[in-house]
Amino acid sequence: MTVQPRPDSSDMSGSPHLDPGVGLTEEVVTLTDGRRIRTVTAGDAPGPCVVFEAGMGASAAAWTHIQREVATRARTVSYDRSNIGGSADDRSPRSLERIVDDLAEVVDRVAGNEQVVLVGHSWGGPIVRFFAHLNPDRVAGMVLVDATASAILSPAVAALNAGSMRLGSLLIRAGQGDRFTRTLLPDGASPQITEADLALFWRDSLTQRAMRMALSEERHVTSSIALIRMLERDGGPDVPGVVLQGGRQRGLLERRMRTRQNAAAAAIADAMPQGTLVVLEDAGHLITHERPDAVVDAVDDVLGLRRH
Repeated sequence: MTVQPRPDSSDMSGSPHLDPGVGLTEEVVTLTDGRRIRTVTAGDAPGPCVVFEAGMGASAAAWTHIQREVATRARTVSYDRSNIGGSADDRSPRSLERIVDDLAEVVDRVAGNEQVVLVGHSWGGPIVRFFAHLNPDRVAGMVLVDATASAILSPAVAALNAGSMRLGSLLIRAGQGDRFTRTLLPDGASPQITEADLALFWRDSLTQRAMRMALSEERHVTSSIALIRMLERDGGPDVPGVVLQGGRQRGLLERRMRTRQNAAAAAIADAMPQGTLVVLEDAGHLITHERPDAVVDAVDDVLGLRRH
């Protein structure tokens, strides 16, 4: 599949009416400060609403296949954070606190007073953990998907990540987005992910706007390390939790960082009152697209729907 960046219009402040994918519905939530946030919903089963939180530079489209599968047995919502996809730009600093405030408003509007199961990938991990810390009674379960851990964070790592994002921006501008995608998916996507669903993911992620969004969040990572450490020590609410980790030692995370990341993940799972660690040796950082079935199974485990 040849990957092409979206047209220049995609770099505008929130393009309306983006295709959410087969079986999914696009809706808009207006926050109290007037920003319009694009959400994607599906499913109407009783019980907790499953809320998906993407990583830096990724939109709701990161979850298209997984959300469609989970929606057959639960209500679901994913959304584009400010500065990506169909959501409006945010002129305020994109700190962890600011992002969680936005998430809380989205949850209130979509899930009402119902409990939620939180699913966070990469930087989405600290986001959902901070939400759970602030709103423990709202949370029925949690799935962390190769989530960012404090053990791999430092000013040097933040600078390295920012450099990678700038390189990605240059490649996209030069029409060489394929080179950037190969760093994310060195073995390609799972055959479970259709070409159409994968195209939606790249549609939002392979843009200058997505790279700017990632950089706007990355610059607040170092100042959030103490908060993330506190969340890891705290363990979170006493609810079912699954910590999914990639085990492949090449691709986006080099060998030394993968070892540190997975050791940190084991400690995080141990600190969670009902935490379980699952390491997928055939996946790297982008578990959402390499082993989507494992994410669906983890959500089912947290919902109590899977038989072992």
